Amino acid sequence: MSKTLKTAALVGAVAASFAATTGVSAMEKEKCFGVSLAGQNDCAAGPGTTCAGTSTVDYQGNAWTLVDAGTCADIELPAMADGSARMGSLEELKRDLPAS
Repeated sequence: MSKTLKTAALVGAVAASFAATTGVSAMEKEKCFGVSLAGQNDCAAGPGTTCAGTSTVDYQGNAWTLVDAGTCADIELPAMADGSARMGSLEELKRDLPAS
């Protein structure tokens, strides 16, 4: 292998390693409210909870989970008890909140 080819291969490997460790190639994430199961939220589960893993209701509207950017509203969720559609939201929801 020529010296030029070795240098190019080394530079490419270093660039790929740098991109992987700095998140350059990682997909962006966003907060998606109302999509996590009880105890599986990432943070901010509303009044009476502190942070990650503290939601108490499945699909709790004021609890969020990080998801790939642009996918929040497309996450398939079971219908609500009244049969209406349940969707994720980029903003806090007033549905599926724990009983006071």
